Amino acid sequence: MTGEGEGADGRDMGAFGPPRTALIQNRRGLHARAAAKFVKLAAEFDAEVEVERGDTQVNGQSIMGLMMLAAAIGTSITLRAKGPQGEQALDALVALVDRKFDED
Repeated sequence: MTGEGEGADGRDMGAFGPPRTALIQNRRGLHARAAAKFVKLAAEFDAEVEVERGDTQVNGQSIMGLMMLAAAIGTSITLRAKGPQGEQALDALVALVDRKFDED
């Protein structure tokens, strides 16, 4: 088990950077396939990603966690990242959401 602020390999990932907001625009919302695309993309970066909707905060690399947000079309989500590639991860993930998860 890792300590707070540590990556899976035990490295210190630092503090979360500034949050980014994205609007869910695809017809089906953040459903299983969209969540899987999000998780796959997040895993490509050396970063820890968190996603928040209202008072619910989940790991951005958990399909089930993302689905628990119940983010339907028109829902705003907040993304945060930390780690060496945190900013790049946020750029790519916000772009994915903006592209409607390449579905519509």
